[in-house]
Amino acid sequence: MRQSPTLYVHTPFCRAKCRYCAFYSAATGPAGPAPAVLSRYLAALEAEMDQQAQAFGTALALGPAPSLFFGGGTPSLLGTEGLAHVMAALSQRFPLAPDAEITLEANPDSAAPELLRAARTLGVNRLSLGVQSLDDRALAALGRAHDARQAARAFRDARQAGFTNIGLDLIFGLPGQTPEHWLETLRQAVALGPEHLSCYGLTIEPGTPLSRDAAALAALPDDDAQAEMFLSGAELLADAGYEHYEISNFAKPGRRCRHNLACWQGRDVLGFGPAAVSTLTCEVRTLRWANPADLDAWEALVLSGRAGQGGREELSAAVCAQEALMLALRTADGLGLDAHQTRTGQDLRSTHAGLLEQLVQAGLADLTPERLRLTRAGMLLSNSIIRALGFESSQDENFS
Repeated sequence: MRQSPTLYVHTPFCRAKCRYCAFYSAATGPAGPAPAVLSRYLAALEAEMDQQAQAFGTALALGPAPSLFFGGGTPSLLGTEGLAHVMAALSQRFPLAPDAEITLEANPDSAAPELLRAARTLGVNRLSLGVQSLDDRALAALGRAHDARQAARAFRDARQAGFTNIGLDLIFGLPGQTPEHWLETLRQAVALGPEHLSCYGLTIEPGTPLSRDAAALAALPDDDAQAEMFLSGAELLADAGYEHYEISNFAKPGRRCRHNLACWQGRDVLGFGPAAVSTLTCEVRTLRWANPADLDAWEALVLSGRAGQGGREELSAAVCAQEALMLALRTADGLGLDAHQTRTGQDLRSTHAGLLEQLVQAGLADLTPERLRLTRAGMLLSNSIIRALGFESSQDENFS
């Protein structure tokens, strides 16, 4: 029996663009989206839901969705009425499972107590706070609108609103940051007591303000320092009781993010809003489409009755297999070798026996007859390892 897709809603509004961010969002200013702009967005979102329900609801016999994720952008800028509108529109077309995990992303400066209370009343049961750092100088360098005190207050407000499942997003490898600075950030985060932590290495995206800041670029930690941050940070979180279940993600037992797991396990995702990406398996075909990363272009596509037609492609079996390998090796569960052989007809245990032995000997992977997992050290080299295993020549890779 097929599992219904997880649902994703992209909210494209931010009060201001952060200096490092390359995700699609529209800067609104401190007041958030203008009422007319928000109204247009909500109307187009509802039209998109209508079209996708008609296109896939019957064909896929969609049952209750196991999870719903509000991402962005800054979904908390929807406000109480906007969030209620979207929840109602979704529930009318795509019912949620009784135990569905419903996540709302929020920034500390927009996580007002009244919004948090309303979100809980509406059924949101998981909050993801975009903290990024607990150092005021680092927050200013990143262009964040909040300070460390606001972040801690937002966490406490969320607890008081009834959230028992809270995640914090953090970034390491910041300009001027040392491994000890990063560990102190993690100690402060752990002291708050979140159920989940996402710890991402800073990526300098072309075209962002940070990419043009020569002083900031010169102050970036070198590769050895960033590797130490990753390894020592993961060790600190393991000692604090967090499972390292994906390269950048840590959770208390039983608190792994369901939406993220669905993506890493290659399950279907149905997305709504500008820049949202969907992947659906229809009979023997796997379809993927990416909505335009522009509010006006997405609205025009949807209101012309062509929702889901932007950037649409059918994925080949080979592409699906490569993606499955890449995603599985990012996780602590690793790659099921029998399942991979069924998908591809290739048994890595024989086709890449030498490479697998090299990885194990170098302490980069654990191998059993059924499964291949990367160690913590292997996760540091995951891109190179995945490339070597992904049906490409591994002769140029040396992991000893």
